[in-house]
Amino acid sequence: MNSNVDTPFDLSLCERKSLSLKPSVQSFFTELNQKLKSDAENMQSSAVIQSVEQNSELITQAAFTVFASQYVNNTLLHSPTLLLPLLEKSSPLFIEHKLSKSALKEWLESRLETCEDTENFDQTLRKLRKEFMLRTIWRDINRLARMQDTTEELSWFADLAIAATLNFHYQKLCIARGTPRDEQGEAQPMLILGMGKLGAYELNLSSDIDLIFCYPESGETDHEKKPLSNQEFFSLLGKKIIASLDTNSAEGFVFRVDMRLRPYGQSGALVSNFRSLEEYYQTQGREWERYAMVKVRVVASNGAETHSKTLMAMLKSFTYRKYVDFSVIDALRKLKAMINQEVTRRNLQGNIKLGPGGIREVEFIAQVFQLIRGGRDLQLQDNRLKIILPELTQLGCLPEITQQKLWQAYSFLRNTEHALQAWNDEQTQSLPLDEDDKERLAIVMGFECWSEFFKHLENHREYVHAEFQSLIAPVEDKHSDSDSDAVNWNGLWLGSLDEQSSLHILQSHGHEDPERSFALVETLRNSSNVVNLHASGRERLDDFVPLLLHSVSQTSAPSETLARILKLVKAVVRRSAYLLLLVENPPALEQLVKLSVASPLIADQLAEHPALLDELLDQRTLYHPPNKSELEDELRQHMMRIPADDLEAQMEALRYFHSSHGLRVAACEVTSALPLMKVSDYLTWLAEVLLGYILNLAWQEITAKYGTPEGKDIDNPGFVIVGYGKLGGIELGHGSDLDLVFIYDADTNGHTSGNAQGKSQIENVVFYMRLGQKIIHIMNTNTVSGQLYEVDMRLRPSGNSGMLVSSLSAFEKYQSESAWTWEHQALVRARAVAGSTDLTAQFNNIRQRILANTRDLPTLKKDVIEMREKMREHLGSKAKNQGSELFHLKQDPGGIVDIEFMVQYAVLAWAHQQPELARYTDNIRILESLAQSGLLGTQEVHELTEAYKAFRSMGHGLTLQQQTNLIDGKLLAKERQAVRKIWRNLLEDQEP
Repeated sequence: MNSNVDTPFDLSLCERKSLSLKPSVQSFFTELNQKLKSDAENMQSSAVIQSVEQNSELITQAAFTVFASQYVNNTLLHSPTLLLPLLEKSSPLFIEHKLSKSALKEWLESRLETCEDTENFDQTLRKLRKEFMLRTIWRDINRLARMQDTTEELSWFADLAIAATLNFHYQKLCIARGTPRDEQGEAQPMLILGMGKLGAYELNLSSDIDLIFCYPESGETDHEKKPLSNQEFFSLLGKKIIASLDTNSAEGFVFRVDMRLRPYGQSGALVSNFRSLEEYYQTQGREWERYAMVKVRVVASNGAETHSKTLMAMLKSFTYRKYVDFSVIDALRKLKAMINQEVTRRNLQGNIKLGPGGIREVEFIAQVFQLIRGGRDLQLQDNRLKIILPELTQLGCLPEITQQKLWQAYSFLRNTEHALQAWNDEQTQSLPLDEDDKERLAIVMGFECWSEFFKHLENHREYVHAEFQSLIAPVEDKHSDSDSDAVNWNGLWLGSLDEQSSLHILQSHGHEDPERSFALVETLRNSSNVVNLHASGRERLDDFVPLLLHSVSQTSAPSETLARILKLVKAVVRRSAYLLLLVENPPALEQLVKLSVASPLIADQLAEHPALLDELLDQRTLYHPPNKSELEDELRQHMMRIPADDLEAQMEALRYFHSSHGLRVAACEVTSALPLMKVSDYLTWLAEVLLGYILNLAWQEITAKYGTPEGKDIDNPGFVIVGYGKLGGIELGHGSDLDLVFIYDADTNGHTSGNAQGKSQIENVVFYMRLGQKIIHIMNTNTVSGQLYEVDMRLRPSGNSGMLVSSLSAFEKYQSESAWTWEHQALVRARAVAGSTDLTAQFNNIRQRILANTRDLPTLKKDVIEMREKMREHLGSKAKNQGSELFHLKQDPGGIVDIEFMVQYAVLAWAHQQPELARYTDNIRILESLAQSGLLGTQEVHELTEAYKAFRSMGHGLTLQQQTNLIDGKLLAKERQAVRKIWRNLLEDQEP
């Protein structure tokens, strides 16, 4: 192609997409050629012609764009030189490059900075919008940009246009009416909140922008003669901003501005201060406004960042609940019902935004989960759908394939929306009715014909609608079989049946104690908490109890199970969101009943910590516990949402993490999903992971105050936490306390480096003392959720009279010179569970040396036997139950402690000749080492191992049933006899 102005665009070079010879395209190029020819001497017009010379791809793109967009067609015919910045590589609007926000900002501000009056500012802003829209439509229609790039760039332009308009009018108004200030004289800024698609960086080609105007504090301007109240000033400012953006002049408009989402809607004040906003949302905010606030962000402000942070923190406290909140589903049902009515009234079934399976339903699916869980899982507080959908998969809310298909559907719907809006720069989401318009839309979307496009569209919409319906299905649909056998559980709960009829129903459905079940229901219904419930809470309770009565009647002991679960109901009756969780999630109710049948401990744990009901929602996590590395990663992610400087919140989050995993392991144990040894592994890993985190948390807090000892840092703190007993022996059970010893290795005469100002130096000994105290404080303190662990420090050198922390050298000296035999026995089950790697190795060496010392066997036996007799006397069943035929699993002859003492005796007696005995801290592997070394017979080791496992398994079971370790003396008799026999043989002593 040459530069002859008669034929600057050669349609024969266009790719044939069933559009090259379209009359509208042909007509456009003919008219454009005439425009350029008449303006051929204009340097810009010549540049346009030269830019497209011999560029068939560019000509194809131009033809496709004007075919797809009458708006582009008309705009270029009116102002053909607007094409120039799209074709210049040096221009920020160059069509082949993705735009950066900084480049866009520089381009916009450079064009606006010379505007002195409002008329010139408004006119320039509209011209900028026109240039930007040409580029955006061109790139979007020709798929030079991804859908999310298009929406993001449109949102950037809106942000910058709003900010420029705010700054322009704020400065002008301050000059005319004074600067608004609070009572302390601080200048007050305006903050503009972007809602909906603007807030989520998801603007479409012809979006409204939903805005809320606000400012921090009341006060007045500093005008000497006629000051205005801040409310008056910012109201004037808001009206000027709206006029500059929204007014449709000869140059068009910038954005249609919608202010209806502000407090009280159109009848409310145009601008609100922070206090008014907070009062409104906390006292009158409605559920649909929570949905709206999911996508809110500050899009423009002429004040300090702290104002934006304060505002967003306040809005998030309204939007997200700290607990799992299923009330949003019912709110969504009502909101969607209103939308459906509007769709029907206005015949909008063909609307790809509001109609079935449309854009709004995809957004609602994500927003429901955000509002349900966003208060706890802060990663769900992002306002971008592209970010949220994968997060929902990570949290187990959506399967991977579902979130992928939802995103594909959403992208297709948004591209269709853009194709519709590109035609005439109109805010429409309705499919065309005209056949030519249908054909054009299909071609723009990359299909040969309308039927092919429509089939593809319907497949996406049907998938979205099915997912949406499954999410918000009414309660009665989810529990359609709950009223089987025509049992009137509802009538029984509401008291509409007489007592005799109720008892008959309960008895016929397997209740082992119908009178007890009836009394439990009556007591709950007549309790003051229930009688005084507000309407919505009573409605939820009335939905839940019949479902519960049906569910427990499917169990082997309905009356007992009902009693256990009603403890939870009584605990949460005034926090009915928890009941709604169970109503909305039949599988969760099923798991609650299943676990309550298996263990009253689990039922009580849920009653004490109702937030744990969230763990029942996903059986994949409930019955498939993580390994240690996965636990560490899960804890890290769990704690990321908590401010590092909020120790109270950190402690609460740690307690929830501990309780949730305690529930998981208990669920695994009662359902036999995990064997005994794996249960202890899991509980031990959990303690180790928490201790490691707590050590780092305490270290950061103490070092912030006092600095660090020389050569120490968070990776090498010169400090280890040593676990004794069950923790050291990898045998933790449900509710076990932690026997700990703290050891440090630093110059005992040294000092810390001091804080950031070089002050507050303290001695290293004091530093580690305070570090240990902080660790104990974090674990032992009773918060709302109770203790994390009960910590026992009595095994440290010199016991309760000794130092809380011990230097490594002092620990070694004590163990070598002063420790009692029972303290060496305890050392058998000691291991470092958190802290410095180097110090752990040093501790292990000392432990190995101490345990491998040669000992006088008669003296050792005497010490072990005497200590054992003392324990039996004080802790065994005889001390508590004179003359009874009971057996204490741990303390009576032939029990767990006998096995532990024999193992400890063997290590202390023979580790000097078989060092391998001192390698492990758990009884099972030590017993295996004794068999391999020949120090104990294979049969003896087998009998001790099997007895130990049997005792511990029964002990775990008793704990889960909230029973003591005292059992019928006839149980486990064979195992007890074997243990007593080996005790006599090994220690050469007659049984007491």
